[in-house]
Amino acid sequence: MAQNAYQMSVKGPDGRTITLDDLPKPGITRWVTRRKAEVVAAVTGGLLSENDACERYDLSEEEFAGWRQLYSKHGRKGLRATRLQQYR
Repeated sequence: MAQNAYQMSVKGPDGRTITLDDLPKPGITRWVTRRKAEVVAAVTGGLLSENDACERYDLSEEEFAGWRQLYSKHGRKGLRATRLQQYR
């Protein structure tokens, strides 16, 4: 898909509109639930592709798929690292 075919903004996990500029910067090392949820929402809403997200944030496909699954089942709470075992 060509870059200009992506949506310019999507609804974020907290209901506000987010753009690529609102997403965490590449190279982030501390992943809090809000940041994970924003990236999942951006991919789900078509703001960027799953492949682009994995490359931008140095994530494996499996790691991102896990985020997506936990977010869809449990919301932001499912993305908490301290609760990971509880939600799997």
